[in-house]
Amino acid sequence: MTEPTADKQHGSHPRHSLAPLLNAPVRLSVVAALAAVDKAEFGFVRDLVEVTDSALSKQVSALEEAGWVSVTKGRIGRRPRTWLSLTTEGRAVYERHLAALRAIAAVD
Repeated sequence: MTEPTADKQHGSHPRHSLAPLLNAPVRLSVVAALAAVDKAEFGFVRDLVEVTDSALSKQVSALEEAGWVSVTKGRIGRRPRTWLSLTTEGRAVYERHLAALRAIAAVD
């Protein structure tokens, strides 16, 4: 009997490809929302994900610190605005995370 090929440190189960930072439902929701667009205004994401400004800010900070979300501040007229976007790395991590979830769900 042969053993499945696996990374000896992490194993072969798809769960090893999950990004632990995306295990939090709000962070996963934010990244999923940003994956569909080039950039989105903070308020739009807040309303879409149905969280408070404070909760979204905290989760975005964690994603920004990981290098997965870029935060850009500016103004429209006199009103300050904040835009969020996925970085290239963030998009790749999200795609790997989704692929792992699909693989886990497909296991018989």
